[in-house]
Amino acid sequence: MSTAAPSPTRQPGVNPLAVPDSTSPPIASGPEPGSNRKLGFLLLAIGLYLAVLLLPTPGGLSASGQVALALLALVITLWISECVSPATSAVILTGAAVVGLMGKPLTAGAKPMSSADALTVMLGGFSSTAVLLVAAALFLAVALKHTGLDKRVALLVMSRVGISPARLTVGAMIVGFVLALFIPSATARVGAVIPIMVGITAALGLPVASSLGATLMIVTAQACSIFNIAVKTGAAQNLISLNFMQGAYGHSVTWGGWFVTALPFTIGMSLVLFLVSLWLLRPEVPKAEEAAPRLKAQLDALGPVTAPEKRLIAVAVLLLLLWSTEGMLHPLDTTTTTQLGIALLLMPRIGVMHWAQAEKLVPWGTVVLFAASISLGTLLSRTGAAGWLAQVTLGQLGLESLPVVAVIGALALFSIILHLGFASATGLASTLIPIVIAFSQTLPVAKDTAFGIVLIQSFVVSFGFILPTNAPQNMLCYGTGAFAMTQFAKVGLIVTIAGFALILLLSATIWPMMGVL
Repeated sequence: MSTAAPSPTRQPGVNPLAVPDSTSPPIASGPEPGSNRKLGFLLLAIGLYLAVLLLPTPGGLSASGQVALALLALVITLWISECVSPATSAVILTGAAVVGLMGKPLTAGAKPMSSADALTVMLGGFSSTAVLLVAAALFLAVALKHTGLDKRVALLVMSRVGISPARLTVGAMIVGFVLALFIPSATARVGAVIPIMVGITAALGLPVASSLGATLMIVTAQACSIFNIAVKTGAAQNLISLNFMQGAYGHSVTWGGWFVTALPFTIGMSLVLFLVSLWLLRPEVPKAEEAAPRLKAQLDALGPVTAPEKRLIAVAVLLLLLWSTEGMLHPLDTTTTTQLGIALLLMPRIGVMHWAQAEKLVPWGTVVLFAASISLGTLLSRTGAAGWLAQVTLGQLGLESLPVVAVIGALALFSIILHLGFASATGLASTLIPIVIAFSQTLPVAKDTAFGIVLIQSFVVSFGFILPTNAPQNMLCYGTGAFAMTQFAKVGLIVTIAGFALILLLSATIWPMMGVL
């Protein structure tokens, strides 16, 4: 869940999935590498929080709104620097919010809040249905990993597409798309795919840092960002954005509606990534006579499809059917159907795992960060801080007098530049979407058009294409040592430019015809 939370930085040449050798000598005790840097950034974050609190309250901004902006400065510094884990940043955010909000009214005319009142406000994100959806979808990802179905799907696709640079590149993209349908965590998806790609490269007798290895790893990371946009449940930032939009506009987007809206963009970006990667990276493969049998041997080693895998396939197909027909054949929303599917997977004999098995593998820190991010966005909105910030930033650009397409382009460019400093699209969505919503409400456009503008910006939030540090899945692939940062940036820069142009083109043509704008 782009959601996924930022992962620790990994150095090139180090396999992030490798298990340390138990025979190695113990590592000498001492300060954690980079601990002084992390402490420095933590102190900077706290200093910025206090500085914003101590500044005179600007005109048009409430005291509680000033606290919300101080919290925003705090968490942006924590997220960009990665000086603490994502879950820790959520705990720090909650504590700092309680300290700052005590004694201040949340809205004009309300009574001053006690510490319990402030804590209740910051725990509000945990009651969001979006948080339940993320947690349930993470359980689905655990089920895929627990049964080994994710590995079977990846090997099956790669063994069927054939051995050539173009076919293997397409295969890597197909695997990414299939897993995106069921796994909401970019980190989990890529973590499952990396060993397969490394194995394919080795089966062809090539080193991981070969042109083919670089292509497969870069495509795996970049396609993950594209398919984050394609599938509503594919990334946590989508659900964060929709949660804010539901609160502001009173309605959301169905799973099928999101998929159809994003489909033209997904197809266009997939084609761009395919062509650019082959053109810039020029992957080469040896003769396939030996590689094909090796891939088949890996698939055969898994044995026949097991009973748990068959049950998981049945539940996954059922969920996909329910998601895609939401609002047409049944009244159940995405969260409800996903929760019911997880209930089936946890049942004795019917399911594929027990709670005790699943809970150890679910990244609960991601869930905590997701809930805290929703709480912060809600606080920015309720206190008026998002509206004030939108006015002093975006409002000064004169965008309200421009055509809708130009507004979308300016907001998209703003988001792309801002993303260069973020390692988490979840954090970026929590920061940016409430501001964009507040700004859209000041535009002289219909409510449905304003909704469409924000929806398109929720797509752009996933533009983590340029730097390995812009998304955790990028860093996982970079950690294999398969490619240099310059290779990734060259591909990512062209993909980003193409994506920006495609956003403008679709906003001027297809999306208005679809009723998005």
